[in-house]
Amino acid sequence: MSLTSEGGHGAVPTGAEIPVEPRPAASRRDWPLYEVFVRGKRGLNHVHVGSLHAPDDEMAVHAARDVYTRRNEGVSIWVVKAADITASSPDEKDPLFAPSGDKVYRHPTFYEIPEDVPHM
Repeated sequence: MSLTSEGGHGAVPTGAEIPVEPRPAASRRDWPLYEVFVRGKRGLNHVHVGSLHAPDDEMAVHAARDVYTRRNEGVSIWVVKAADITASSPDEKDPLFAPSGDKVYRHPTFYEIPEDVPHM
């Protein structure tokens, strides 16, 4: 490798052999946060069981399996990047859900069930 002095900045490498400093490996604190959902038995809903950090989606599934299903509790695991979740705030409950309160036709008590309909 040859060096030259350019613009008074001292020795500067020239040619194709410019050394590149290695980037430090990302620490675990820099890994994205994932929310973990596990379905306990077939037919049941997935339930939020916790959070974890992982470098990518595949490792998040493996880590979730190791951490949250150690005793064969689950049959299915979902992992979702926390940054990809959009949620309402509990403080917004009244303005968000109030419009459905005045729509009585959405409540099953609005309808009369015929006597010959079983299991209702």
